[in-house]
Amino acid sequence: MIILKDVSKHFGDNIILDNLNCAIDAGEFIFFVGVSGVGKSTLLHMMIGAEHPTTGAILVDKINIADMNHHALQLYRRKVGMVFQDFKLLPRKTVYENVRFALDAIDEDFATITPKVMQALHEVGLQDKEDAFPQELSGGEKQRVAIARALVHEPNLIIADEPTGNLDPYTSRDIIQLLQKINQKRNVTVLIATHDQTVVNEMQQRVILIDQGKIIRDERNAMYS
Repeated sequence: MIILKDVSKHFGDNIILDNLNCAIDAGEFIFFVGVSGVGKSTLLHMMIGAEHPTTGAILVDKINIADMNHHALQLYRRKVGMVFQDFKLLPRKTVYENVRFALDAIDEDFATITPKVMQALHEVGLQDKEDAFPQELSGGEKQRVAIARALVHEPNLIIADEPTGNLDPYTSRDIIQLLQKINQKRNVTVLIATHDQTVVNEMQQRVILIDQGKIIRDERNAMYS
Protein backbone atom coordinates (compact mmCIF):
# COMPACT_ATOMS: atom_id res chain seq x y z
CA MET A 1 0.00 0.00 0.00
CA ILE A 2 1.10 3.56 -0.76
CA ILE A 3 -0.18 6.39 1.42
CA LEU A 4 0.15 10.09 0.68
CA LYS A 5 -0.03 11.93 3.99
CA ASP A 6 -0.30 15.74 3.84
CA VAL A 7 2.10 15.82 0.88
CA SER A 8 3.17 19.24 -0.40
CA LYS A 9 5.90 20.19 -2.86
CA HIS A 10 7.28 23.70 -3.25
CA PHE A 11 9.83 25.07 -5.69
CA GLY A 12 10.84 28.35 -4.10
CA ASP A 13 7.65 30.33 -3.55
CA ASN A 14 5.78 28.22 -6.12
CA ILE A 15 3.47 25.63 -4.55
CA ILE A 16 3.27 22.71 -6.99
CA LEU A 17 1.37 20.25 -4.78
CA ASP A 18 -0.58 21.27 -1.72
CA ASN A 19 -1.51 18.92 1.13
CA LEU A 20 -2.34 15.77 -0.85
CA ASN A 21 -3.89 12.81 0.96
CA CYS A 22 -4.87 9.45 -0.53
CA ALA A 23 -4.31 5.72 -0.18
CA ILE A 24 -3.38 3.36 -3.01
CA ASP A 25 -3.99 -0.35 -2.48
CA ALA A 26 -1.85 -3.06 -4.05
CA GLY A 27 -3.17 -4.06 -7.46
CA GLU A 28 -5.02 -0.82 -8.21
CA PHE A 29 -5.15 0.86 -11.63
CA ILE A 30 -5.26 4.64 -11.25
CA PHE A 31 -5.18 7.63 -13.56
CA PHE A 32 -3.71 10.85 -12.18
CA VAL A 33 -5.20 13.52 -14.40
CA GLY A 34 -5.03 17.27 -14.84
CA VAL A 35 -3.67 19.82 -17.27
CA SER A 36 0.02 19.86 -18.18
CA GLY A 37 2.20 21.37 -15.48
CA VAL A 38 -0.21 20.66 -12.64
CA GLY A 39 2.28 18.44 -10.77
CA LYS A 40 1.34 14.91 -11.86
CA SER A 41 4.88 14.00 -12.92
CA THR A 42 6.35 15.55 -9.78
CA LEU A 43 4.06 13.38 -7.68
CA LEU A 44 5.10 10.21 -9.51
CA HIS A 45 8.78 11.13 -9.14
CA MET A 46 8.26 11.46 -5.40
CA MET A 47 6.69 8.01 -5.32
CA ILE A 48 10.00 6.51 -6.46
CA GLY A 49 12.14 8.68 -4.23
CA ALA A 50 13.59 10.75 -7.08
CA GLU A 51 12.28 13.82 -5.26
CA HIS A 52 11.01 14.33 -1.72
CA PRO A 53 8.00 16.25 -0.46
CA THR A 54 8.64 19.67 1.03
CA THR A 55 6.26 18.67 3.80
CA GLY A 56 4.30 15.51 4.52
CA ALA A 57 5.22 11.91 3.78
CA ILE A 58 4.81 9.17 1.19
CA LEU A 59 4.59 5.80 2.92
CA VAL A 60 5.19 2.48 1.18
CA ASP A 61 4.06 -0.40 3.36
CA LYS A 62 4.21 2.02 6.32
CA ILE A 63 7.79 3.13 5.55
CA ASN A 64 8.48 6.75 4.63
CA ILE A 65 10.34 6.81 1.30
CA ALA A 66 12.30 9.87 2.47
CA ASP A 67 13.64 7.85 5.42
CA MET A 68 14.95 4.97 3.30
CA ASN A 69 18.74 4.66 3.19
CA HIS A 70 20.49 4.19 -0.15
CA HIS A 71 20.32 0.39 -0.02
CA ALA A 72 16.65 0.30 0.98
CA LEU A 73 15.76 2.79 -1.76
CA GLN A 74 17.59 0.67 -4.35
CA LEU A 75 15.68 -2.44 -3.26
CA TYR A 76 12.39 -0.55 -3.44
CA ARG A 77 13.13 0.79 -6.92
CA ARG A 78 13.92 -2.71 -8.16
CA LYS A 79 10.25 -3.46 -7.69
CA VAL A 80 9.11 -0.40 -9.63
CA GLY A 81 8.83 -0.34 -13.43
CA MET A 82 8.93 3.03 -15.21
CA VAL A 83 7.32 3.92 -18.56
CA PHE A 84 7.95 7.34 -20.12
CA GLN A 85 6.41 9.48 -22.85
CA ASP A 86 9.62 9.50 -24.91
CA PHE A 87 10.29 5.74 -24.51
CA LYS A 88 13.95 6.20 -23.42
CA LEU A 89 15.20 3.31 -25.56
CA LEU A 90 18.88 2.86 -26.35
CA PRO A 91 19.12 3.48 -30.13
CA ARG A 92 22.11 1.24 -30.79
CA LYS A 93 20.72 -1.74 -28.95
CA THR A 94 18.16 -4.24 -30.21
CA VAL A 95 14.74 -4.74 -28.67
CA TYR A 96 16.10 -7.75 -26.78
CA GLU A 97 19.09 -5.78 -25.51
CA ASN A 98 16.94 -2.84 -24.42
CA VAL A 99 14.76 -5.09 -22.30
CA ARG A 100 17.73 -7.07 -21.02
CA PHE A 101 19.40 -3.85 -19.88
CA ALA A 102 16.98 -3.62 -16.94
CA LEU A 103 18.16 -7.03 -15.71
CA ASP A 104 21.85 -6.32 -16.29
CA ALA A 105 21.46 -3.25 -14.08
CA ILE A 106 20.40 -5.40 -11.11
CA ASP A 107 22.89 -8.25 -11.71
CA GLU A 108 20.23 -10.80 -12.62
CA ASP A 109 21.37 -14.44 -12.71
CA PHE A 110 22.63 -15.07 -16.25
CA ALA A 111 20.64 -18.29 -16.64
CA THR A 112 17.31 -16.53 -16.10
CA ILE A 113 17.90 -13.48 -18.31
CA THR A 114 16.79 -14.82 -21.70
CA PRO A 115 13.63 -16.56 -20.40
CA LYS A 116 12.57 -13.42 -18.55
CA VAL A 117 13.25 -11.13 -21.51
CA MET A 118 11.36 -13.36 -23.93
CA GLN A 119 8.44 -13.71 -21.51
CA ALA A 120 8.19 -9.93 -21.23
CA LEU A 121 8.36 -9.50 -25.01
CA HIS A 122 5.69 -12.15 -25.48
CA GLU A 123 3.47 -10.40 -22.96
CA VAL A 124 3.59 -7.16 -24.96
CA GLY A 125 3.28 -8.93 -28.33
CA LEU A 126 6.81 -8.29 -29.61
CA GLN A 127 8.34 -11.75 -29.43
CA ASP A 128 9.08 -11.56 -33.18
CA LYS A 129 10.85 -8.18 -32.89
CA GLU A 130 13.69 -9.13 -30.56
CA ASP A 131 16.41 -8.39 -33.16
CA ALA A 132 14.94 -5.09 -34.38
CA PHE A 133 16.42 -1.71 -33.52
CA PRO A 134 14.31 1.18 -32.17
CA GLN A 135 14.46 3.13 -35.44
CA GLU A 136 12.78 0.19 -37.17
CA LEU A 137 9.75 0.32 -34.86
CA SER A 138 6.55 2.34 -34.81
CA GLY A 139 5.77 4.60 -31.87
CA GLY A 140 3.40 2.03 -30.41
CA GLU A 141 6.00 -0.72 -30.73
CA LYS A 142 8.60 1.45 -29.02
CA GLN A 143 6.25 1.97 -26.10
CA ARG A 144 5.62 -1.77 -25.94
CA VAL A 145 9.38 -2.31 -25.66
CA ALA A 146 9.44 0.22 -22.84
CA ILE A 147 6.62 -1.64 -21.09
CA ALA A 148 8.46 -4.95 -21.52
CA ARG A 149 11.54 -3.35 -19.97
CA ALA A 150 9.40 -2.19 -17.05
CA LEU A 151 7.96 -5.69 -16.64
CA VAL A 152 11.06 -7.82 -16.98
CA HIS A 153 12.20 -7.55 -13.36
CA GLU A 154 8.72 -8.48 -12.10
CA PRO A 155 7.71 -5.22 -10.39
CA ASN A 156 5.01 -4.67 -7.81
CA LEU A 157 4.36 -1.19 -9.19
CA ILE A 158 4.38 0.31 -12.69
CA ILE A 159 4.49 4.10 -13.00
CA ALA A 160 3.69 5.49 -16.45
CA ASP A 161 4.29 9.20 -17.02
CA GLU A 162 2.24 10.39 -20.03
CA PRO A 163 2.75 7.03 -21.82
CA THR A 164 0.49 8.02 -24.73
CA GLY A 165 1.77 11.56 -25.18
CA ASN A 166 3.58 10.78 -28.46
CA LEU A 167 1.01 8.35 -29.86
CA ASP A 168 -2.06 8.62 -32.08
CA PRO A 169 -5.51 7.99 -30.51
CA TYR A 170 -5.83 4.37 -31.70
CA THR A 171 -2.35 3.41 -30.49
CA SER A 172 -2.93 5.28 -27.22
CA ARG A 173 -5.99 3.16 -26.53
CA ASP A 174 -4.01 0.04 -27.37
CA ILE A 175 -1.21 0.92 -24.94
CA ILE A 176 -3.56 1.72 -22.06
CA GLN A 177 -5.46 -1.53 -22.66
CA LEU A 178 -2.13 -3.39 -22.55
CA LEU A 179 -1.30 -1.80 -19.20
CA GLN A 180 -4.74 -2.77 -17.91
CA LYS A 181 -4.23 -6.35 -19.06
CA ILE A 182 -0.88 -6.48 -17.24
CA ASN A 183 -2.52 -5.03 -14.14
CA GLN A 184 -5.18 -7.74 -14.17
CA LYS A 185 -2.87 -10.62 -15.06
CA ARG A 186 -0.04 -9.82 -12.66
CA ASN A 187 -1.99 -7.93 -9.98
CA VAL A 188 0.64 -5.20 -10.29
CA THR A 189 -0.29 -1.67 -9.23
CA VAL A 190 -0.41 0.69 -12.24
CA LEU A 191 -0.29 4.47 -11.82
CA ILE A 192 -0.66 6.59 -14.96
CA ALA A 193 -0.21 10.35 -15.23
CA THR A 194 -2.06 11.68 -18.26
CA HIS A 195 -4.12 14.53 -19.65
CA ASP A 196 -5.60 12.28 -22.37
CA GLN A 197 -9.32 12.54 -21.64
CA THR A 198 -10.33 10.01 -24.29
CA VAL A 199 -8.42 7.02 -22.91
CA VAL A 200 -9.37 7.87 -19.33
CA ASN A 201 -13.06 8.06 -20.20
CA GLU A 202 -12.96 4.78 -22.12
CA MET A 203 -11.29 2.83 -19.32
CA GLN A 204 -13.40 4.17 -16.42
CA GLN A 205 -10.95 3.24 -13.68
CA ARG A 206 -10.09 5.14 -10.51
CA VAL A 207 -9.40 8.78 -11.40
CA ILE A 208 -7.55 11.27 -9.19
CA LEU A 209 -7.90 14.80 -10.54
CA ILE A 210 -5.29 17.37 -9.52
CA ASP A 211 -5.98 21.06 -10.04
CA GLN A 212 -4.01 24.01 -8.68
CA GLY A 213 -1.92 21.63 -6.60
CA LYS A 214 -4.81 19.92 -4.85
CA ILE A 215 -6.71 16.66 -5.27
CA ILE A 216 -10.18 17.92 -6.11
CA ARG A 217 -11.70 14.57 -7.11
CA ASP A 218 -10.92 10.93 -6.32
CA GLU A 219 -13.47 8.49 -7.72
CA ARG A 220 -13.56 4.86 -8.80
CA ASN A 221 -15.12 3.71 -12.09
CA ALA A 222 -14.90 7.33 -13.16
CA MET A 223 -14.43 9.49 -16.22
CA TYR A 224 -12.09 12.46 -16.63
CA SER A 225 -14.98 14.90 -16.55
